[in-house]
Amino acid sequence: MRKIAVQEGLDRVSEYLSERGYQVEKIGFDAAAQVRGKDYDAVVLSGMSSNFLGIHDTITRAPVIIATGMTEEMIYQQLEKRLQ
Repeated sequence: MRKIAVQEGLDRVSEYLSERGYQVEKIGFDAAAQVRGKDYDAVVLSGMSSNFLGIHDTITRAPVIIATGMTEEMIYQQLEKRLQ
């Protein structure tokens, strides 16, 4: 089962991904600190953590998906594509 970190406030995304077999762990708005040292397959952010984007290569090797403007299905499709 793939382990996905989903930022607080994206409850519908969390539910949608859980229903499709992902193990979802909610993280707060200080995403960089919460992801560091954890073994996530991917990270889904609301887009409000733009500082995370500039340093995500050093924090996690997992794909980072910015949910801004995306539906739950679009996020799911991105995860499926990036985690192949």
